[in-house]
Amino acid sequence: MIGLRGLLALGLAGGMLAQCGPKPAPPPPVVTPAAPVKVGPEIGLTVTPVPLNASNPNQTAVGNFVYAGGIAITSADTSRLHGLSDLILTEGNGVEAVSDDGDRFSARLQLDAAGRLIGLTDGKLSPLLGVDGQGLRGKTEGDAEGLARLANGERLVSFERDHRIWRYAVGPTGLWSRPAVAPKPATVFPDNEGMEALTAYPAAGPDAYLVGGEEGEVWLCRLSSSCQPIPPQSPIDFTWGLSGFTAFGGKALATLHRAYDPVRGWRAQVRFIADPMTPANKQYPLASLTLEGALTRDNFEGIALAAGPNGATRVYLLSDDNGGEMNQRTLLLAFDWTPPPPAPPAPTPPPRKKRR
Repeated sequence: MIGLRGLLALGLAGGMLAQCGPKPAPPPPVVTPAAPVKVGPEIGLTVTPVPLNASNPNQTAVGNFVYAGGIAITSADTSRLHGLSDLILTEGNGVEAVSDDGDRFSARLQLDAAGRLIGLTDGKLSPLLGVDGQGLRGKTEGDAEGLARLANGERLVSFERDHRIWRYAVGPTGLWSRPAVAPKPATVFPDNEGMEALTAYPAAGPDAYLVGGEEGEVWLCRLSSSCQPIPPQSPIDFTWGLSGFTAFGGKALATLHRAYDPVRGWRAQVRFIADPMTPANKQYPLASLTLEGALTRDNFEGIALAAGPNGATRVYLLSDDNGGEMNQRTLLLAFDWTPPPPAPPAPTPPPRKKRR
């Protein structure tokens, strides 16, 4: 969900509050129905390919990021397939996302023989459960923004408006449990500019995760302790906001920022950061991808990484259509990034001749 930043208004600064307490209780076990249910979460999906640059069909890359396909996603079976805010990848080319309306969406990526994204199948849409076992009601309860998968398979979901992080267990059939509370940063967030970015961070432990606010502030959290601030992932300027990130390759972090103004429209930027624990003035992107100008773009809020072909890193970007406002779409784009080869070693200088 785009906040006040999308209207070019400055966000409010958060004041730090103290937080401490015992290790949170795990989520309850997943309870499956006693008998098959007649109506399931399956929905049909309509998928339309989108080019990288509609005005230049010959463009196939942005810098070192090669376009690996993209699709616009809709459904004629439901009015709730909107507002997808973050995504994770699961086994067998699976993908999961959460929405501004408190729903969980899952599907399966369809790739061609070359590994390019060409479709999406097996769509399912179901409500996220509250602690009472019922679906979430309205934006205040259901505005989910971040999604992460811990090493043990549990899911973390961050919400704004009612700012919180919930922890869900996942059963063998994919059903999610009722949630348990997980630690969140001890700060005050603006109503519609909360914990946009969320990712597991196994480099800091199996229960560790990173949380990012739209202003670019970042915290390292653990289920076993409270959240501690780490160097921020600051935007380019105040029109940009941090909207997602995902850890990869040990300590590295891929960040996603998005911006909007009436003249330039939506823009997005991905940065690869070697180590987010490094002081901010010593962080330099390993690579960056910027979607602007004539390139296909929208309100991108979700990012996920996977292994791409030939040793590349596959980047998936998901947009939040804000319910279809301003002709926005639900887009899923794929890019492959291959790091450049290391520079050859400098030649060894010839030995100096001894003076006689």
